[in-house]
Amino acid sequence: MTRTAMVVGGGIGGLAAAARLRMDGWDVRVLERAGGLPETGTALGLWPAAVKALDAIGVGDLAREQGRPQLRTTLLRPDGTRIASMSQKDPIHLLSRPPLLRLLHKAAGEVEFGASAPDVRELRGYDLVVAADGINSAARTALFGDAYRPVYVGATAWRGTVDGDTADFAETWGERARFGVTPQEGNRTNWYACVLAPERQRFPGGEAAAVRGHFGHWHGEVRRVLAQLTEDTVARNDLYYLKRPLPSYVAGRVALIGDAAHAMTPDMGRGACEALVDAVTLAESVSTLGVATGLRRYDKLRRRPTQRMAKASLLVNRAAHARRFTGIRDTVLGLAVR
Repeated sequence: MTRTAMVVGGGIGGLAAAARLRMDGWDVRVLERAGGLPETGTALGLWPAAVKALDAIGVGDLAREQGRPQLRTTLLRPDGTRIASMSQKDPIHLLSRPPLLRLLHKAAGEVEFGASAPDVRELRGYDLVVAADGINSAARTALFGDAYRPVYVGATAWRGTVDGDTADFAETWGERARFGVTPQEGNRTNWYACVLAPERQRFPGGEAAAVRGHFGHWHGEVRRVLAQLTEDTVARNDLYYLKRPLPSYVAGRVALIGDAAHAMTPDMGRGACEALVDAVTLAESVSTLGVATGLRRYDKLRRRPTQRMAKASLLVNRAAHARRFTGIRDTVLGLAVR
């Protein structure tokens, strides 16, 4: 008898879950509220565990081919002097969100775009429901209550891409602010910037002017990016996280994955990676052990590691946006890395 699953959310985690479940013979329905796949988006860092998850759904090699491998990360001060450099044995592959989603969509198959998200408590006739509906997950609120809604971390972030290549992944830490650049496919530079700010703050001169105002006096690579900014190429989002960790990623036959389960700040660059690992772990668990036992295994394997990652990401956020003693912070960080 064919097992059935409903996946609520057709982003990175939802598509990966659908792809792996269909590989294992499940009949899967995927609902996504957006009208289609995005055409634009900045680079994501795919750590080795995430690429291994992509291998499990047959698109790992394509992600490696299309992405930009990185083995080194450099931390700088606003004047361009180095705080520390970090290297890893296995590369992080930098790939933009649109091509990654296209790979996942091709692997997952049919998706119902423009679909309203149902109340997961009222879904009937499915052996499994996968809630992959993002940071503002309606499923999470329905199952666990308002106490688990995301909380503003106190920082806002801009991001975009500009022409010209950059050789390395570099992040510059200042006082209450930071600026990052990474290579991106197509010989472009992916950039992002964060500052402490009140929630939903508006900048009268526009977002591009606000970024220049905060970072225009920083080192040359930052200024190279700023010189190319136009208002229509700058995206901005306030940053949120789950202040109160969920007691379980499972409720009945519903499993939460990705940001719905463990929304974290982007400071470790692991949000998309953890969603991919969640998806494959969940699908493989329920396919091999059955739904009830598989859901317990999924929760056991993924809840504590991802919640630890979320805590670590928050600590990095606090350190990167320190208001005082940044010289001591930089010295300690450099010593720790060495």
